[in-house]
Amino acid sequence: MRSNRLRGALAPLRERDFRLFFAGRTISRLGASFSFVALAFAILEIGGGASDIGVVLACFTVSQLVFILVGGVWADRLPRNRVMVAANVVNGFAQLTVAAIVLTGVASTWHIAALAAVNGLAQAFFFPAAQGIVPQLVSKAHLQEANALLRLSLNATNIGGAALAGLVVAAAGAGWAIAVDAASFFVCATFLARIRLRRSKMERSRFVAELREGWSAFASRTWLWAIVIAFGFINAFWAAGLNVLGPIVAKAELGGPAAWGLIAAATGLGLVAGGAVALNWRPQRPLLVGMLTVAGLSLPLAALAAGVPLAVVVVSAFVAGVGVELFGVFWELSLQQHIPGELLSRVASYDMLGSIALMPVGFVVVGPLSDAVGIHRTLWIAAGACAALAAATLGVGDVRRLRRLEAKEPTETEEGAAAALAETAG
Repeated sequence: MRSNRLRGALAPLRERDFRLFFAGRTISRLGASFSFVALAFAILEIGGGASDIGVVLACFTVSQLVFILVGGVWADRLPRNRVMVAANVVNGFAQLTVAAIVLTGVASTWHIAALAAVNGLAQAFFFPAAQGIVPQLVSKAHLQEANALLRLSLNATNIGGAALAGLVVAAAGAGWAIAVDAASFFVCATFLARIRLRRSKMERSRFVAELREGWSAFASRTWLWAIVIAFGFINAFWAAGLNVLGPIVAKAELGGPAAWGLIAAATGLGLVAGGAVALNWRPQRPLLVGMLTVAGLSLPLAALAAGVPLAVVVVSAFVAGVGVELFGVFWELSLQQHIPGELLSRVASYDMLGSIALMPVGFVVVGPLSDAVGIHRTLWIAAGACAALAAATLGVGDVRRLRRLEAKEPTETEEGAAAALAETAG
């Protein structure tokens, strides 16, 4: 029985093109974890501070927001693996340039910020293509397992990669760690270039018409836009409360950086645990379950606000990680099952635009708000808002009622025939 479950959970890895995608994404994400750790230290090494780090992150985010809808249209127009290859090559050269200017000592904050904007542009094309390609790589029966495996791999590499990156930065400097990230983009591109996709039969129309078509698909599904609107606010409260105020509370009350690292590690372990659960749990109403579990986001915010012992905060962070991951897997499955494949990248771009648009506002507002009412009260506001917004989506009938679409699992004969077809097409 257990072996059958494991076989089912790993079924997507039996499909050649998914293996290539899985390997490329995992390697790229490992490199990204190096950059995540190294970037801040690179800015500090050239005399920058918290404001400079904020400028660099803002340039990345704003660039991504500006170009995300364009990326969605082109990801639906062209073979998605080719869009991802091009984006990875751009990311690779941008990060290689960052590494070079840091290692040679000529970097400034604005150099790094400009290159961060280039990275944001490339990611605006990569993300919609990556969201849309999964149903093209695996059978419908294995979509949930494919999403869970991808997210499980990405979260696991985040944990291990961040720890390894810290050692590299300490031993060799931030520039070399960023160079590892650059190399990972090029390696990922070689894997993605080998994917064989069937030719699309979509008829290309004017850009604005295609953008409107994507908007129509987005706006006509109440469950979709209701959750995206909710997450636009949830992400703003969550990211600002945890990432800006969390370290301050950890330093003042919980023991400093070591405590904050423990909280971050617990969140990461929760994400991995959630991914493991999602490999075999197949609820009939995935969005209902997802929104119930993601309400756990409020727990670490409330724990920090309440001034409870570190162990309680760590446990709450773990529970939040599990909930976030379960929602992520079920959300991606719902999109892939209920959005036509030729529209999926455009819809994903609207999803991302709405979900992160308010995050910069949250980062700007949280400081003055905490000065006015206090850090703990601000954290209570953020925790309450996250829980209330998650609960509000359950008042939408389409969110509660949306059901998973069961697909027949392919037989070994059918899988062999599909593999032979792919080989012939190549």
